[in-house]
Order: sequence, then C-alpha cells, then structure tokens
Amino acid sequence: MSQQKPKIDPGISFQTMEETLEIPPKPAGMTLGIPREIAFQENRVALTPDAVNLLVNNGHKVVVEHHAGEASHFSDKDYADAGARIVYERSEVFQAPVLVKSAPIIEADLPLLQPHQIIISPIHLPGMTSVILEKMMEKRITALSFEHLKDDSDSYPIVRSMSEIAGSAVMLIAGQHLGSANHGKGVLLGGISGIAPTKVIIIGAGIVGEYAARTALALGASVKVFDNDVYKLKRLQNNIGHRLWTSVIEPRLLAKQLKTCEVAVGALSSESGRTPMVVTEEMVSHMRPGSVIIDVSIDRGGCFETSEITSHEKPMFTKYGVIHYCVPNIPSGFSRTASQAISNVLTPLLIEAGADGGFENLIWHKIHLRNGIYLFRGALTNFYISQRFDLKYTDLNLLIASQR
Repeated sequence: MSQQKPKIDPGISFQTMEETLEIPPKPAGMTLGIPREIAFQENRVALTPDAVNLLVNNGHKVVVEHHAGEASHFSDKDYADAGARIVYERSEVFQAPVLVKSAPIIEADLPLLQPHQIIISPIHLPGMTSVILEKMMEKRITALSFEHLKDDSDSYPIVRSMSEIAGSAVMLIAGQHLGSANHGKGVLLGGISGIAPTKVIIIGAGIVGEYAARTALALGASVKVFDNDVYKLKRLQNNIGHRLWTSVIEPRLLAKQLKTCEVAVGALSSESGRTPMVVTEEMVSHMRPGSVIIDVSIDRGGCFETSEITSHEKPMFTKYGVIHYCVPNIPSGFSRTASQAISNVLTPLLIEAGADGGFENLIWHKIHLRNGIYLFRGALTNFYISQRFDLKYTDLNLLIASQR
C-alpha cells in the first residue's frame, strides 16, 4: 500500500530564522584613583586626561586628586572634561579599589591604603623599607611594579620608555652644563667645521646608553662606549646602524679615555642590587676641569665613586673641578613626555583588565604580567625583595593555581 504525501498549504511560507548568539553580560567598571605625588621629586602622573577619557568611555570611574597632573601641565579642568571626578581630600582618592601612582608607596601613604587594594606603581628599591612592605602585606594588597611589568613581547615597556627619555635627555643636560653660564668648559656639545668634536664617554650599552649615543652622534660628538657585555655592544652598533668605538670595561683604558673627555655618562644597569662602581675617585680627579659627569645609575648606587644623589632643584655639584649631575629620576624632569609614555602602556592594560573582570582574572590569562606582581593578596611574590628584607617568599604561580 503506497503512502500518501502530506499536503502542504500553499499559504504557508518557510523562512530561515536568524541565529541568536549569547551576549555575555557587560562587566562592571573599575574605580581608579590617581593621587597627587608628594615625594621622590615626582612630577609625572600615571594617566593623562586622554587616557582617562578612554577609560571613562569604557565604563570605568576615575577619581583624581586636586592638582595631581599640575607638574605635568595637565589641569584639573583637563581631567574633569575627560570625565574624571576631582577630589580635594587625599584620603578620598585612596578609597579607590585600584590605585595608579607614578611614584612608589611611601610611609605617609600607609594609613590611607585600603584592605585588598590593587596598587600599580614603581617600587624604587633604595627607598623601599620593610615597614612599608609589612604594612602592605598586612592589608592583603596586590601590587604591580612599573620596573618589572612585561608585555607580550617579553620586554619591559615602561622601563624602556623611561630609559629612552633618560638617554636622550642626558646629552641635552650635558650640553647645558658645558656652557660657561654653568661654570662648564664653555664648549659646544658636538662640533662645527674646523674644530674637533666634543668627546663623550658612555659607560653602559643598554637602552639609556643607546639613546645617549644616538643623541650625541646626532649633535656631532665623538662617542666611545664601554660595557662588559659584548652582546650589548654588538646590539647597540646594529641598532644605531654603523660601527662605534666600543670596549669592554678595562680600568686602565677607561681611565685614559676619561682624562680627555668632556662628558662622561654612567648608564650601567643591574638586575638586582647595586650598580657596579667602575670609575674610582682617582679616575675622576684626573679628568679635565669643567667636564661633566651624568650618573644615570645613581638610583642604584651609581657608576662613579664621587657620585652623590642630587635633586631637580639643586641638580649639580663640583668635585675635583668636575661637574656632577646625579638626579635619580631624570624622566621626571621631562614629566609631560614621561607621563604620556607611562599612560600609553597602562591604559590598554587597565581596559583589558576591566573587560576580563578584574586584574586577578587578567593575570590568570596573561602569564607575562605575573612578572610585575610583587605582592598578591598580601603574599610577597618577588624573590629578590624577599631576600633583601628577609621576608617570606611565596611563588605567585602556585598562589594563582591554588585559588582556581
């Protein structure tokens, strides 16, 4: 027996239906606090008004302390127009769950810190104390440092930006202090037709050394670079694009070159601990009167035995007739540029953290960010800091895994 086909009503039309996709709920925005810095000769601000505007448009709230950006020539009106809330009480900005600072935490900040707060700031190891660390641990704070923050390419974006600024700035500073008005030799940094170029010695072939060399060469100076890392010397030559006079740090040769130079720049870096002091007081005593020493490494002890920390207000002193410039935070003297560089790194990070439901979720997915965390919910997760202050160290990867 044959089956009859069902009859289809010609009035009925068959159409494909649109597929509905599940839209995840929009995460709640974060509240960020930007305090005005009161220590460390700090003129920078961690987020510019443009960055604040972008964060506000992404659903975040930003609280800015009165005059927080003034030293970088960003007014309260600039921040208010960008969508920030301006507050006049310092304690009020510290109520924010996420604190973004351009200077390290100092003892005056400790009573204002909130339990379980997230702090993004530099560390500045010479100024760090066990009292500050223990109080932050007690309040179960999560802290991320500028110095150790890594990006997707496994480099240190904020350190690199600040090093580029410092390297470019040292030659401008040297040129200023070589002038007669500042009791220098009265010579022009660089050279003109018929006159031998100024001789510049750079100790350290890292980012600071590279940008100092670039600027000096652009001005027409004769540049000689010392570093014990031959790979860094090769990289510097490749990056600049032509061969430079380079050498490992051999004391006799270094002393000989210092005797005849107009500018000596200390730009050695150290992964942990003090920067190696490679120029003795005796070497400095044989330098030409009116020559200039700029010790960029002074924040980690300095490369020159005669170096002493100075300030932006009184940046120089003279010893053995040699002008010393030993300001530990050179980028702060170019605060607007430095603020923009820091803001360019932090803004995408903050937006991504907000979209991911907070920093702790972001750290789970972005493994390279873990390098920047030195406190996680009050546990000290930086081995070098734990060794220095004799405090308990906890592995961050284990902490994160145990809480998932």
